Amino acid sequence: MAYNYAQNELKGSVHSLESFGLVDGPGVRFVVFMQGCALRCRYCHNPETWAGGGSQWTARQLFDKAWRFKSYWKENGGITVSGGEPLLQLDFLTEFFSLAKKKGVHTAIDTAGQPFDSSEPWISRFSELMKLTDLVILDIKAWDRAEHIALTGKTNDNIKEMARFLSEIGKPMWIRRVLVPGLTDGEKDLEETAAFITSLKTVERVEVLPYHAFGVPSWEKLGLDYTLRDAVAPTQEEIDRAETILNVKSYK
Repeated sequence: MAYNYAQNELKGSVHSLESFGLVDGPGVRFVVFMQGCALRCRYCHNPETWAGGGSQWTARQLFDKAWRFKSYWKENGGITVSGGEPLLQLDFLTEFFSLAKKKGVHTAIDTAGQPFDSSEPWISRFSELMKLTDLVILDIKAWDRAEHIALTGKTNDNIKEMARFLSEIGKPMWIRRVLVPGLTDGEKDLEETAAFITSLKTVERVEVLPYHAFGVPSWEKLGLDYTLRDAVAPTQEEIDRAETILNVKSYK
């Protein structure tokens, strides 16, 4: 029997889908890229997700789409919701992940953490989502507050608070850091990030993601000024140095 999608069902704004993701959590993942983001990262590779728009999906429609690819997931794959910033659509994610957990699907969220708010009612809604989330992949773009604002346009106070909250509730985390030579590779900032990561109790993995300029065409298409035109990809030596400071190998 075909599912009856009611007109008044909660809908999520989705930018795009990837049916065979290999870098967005353990195993093979069905990846949902949500629309909307409050950050304006200077190196963002998909600025088209910043504003509103996107295609509209009910949670059931989206899960039915993902479930078609379950044979790829094997024992350690599943669904990852990324963005944009997925936490801007908390209630939709909760409904979507509720359907996934009923089928025993591993669920992950790839987030920059910026919407986090420890006050009510946001924190209760977030806590409900975390009950249905197996893994949080958290981008820590910079440790220094001023540098984070210069890089993204927003503070990182609530991002740090979110990481501490996830640690306290026992939620597994992967931490990611995009490495941009001359911008996010400062030794002091990396060391402070490493110390923070060490203080968390549930970090299972740390990843250094080398900067690339793949997003430049998207910026140009949108008529945006890409301010990192002179930035270059980090060398292997620079990547190794960052991984050493962040104790990457100790988490693998």
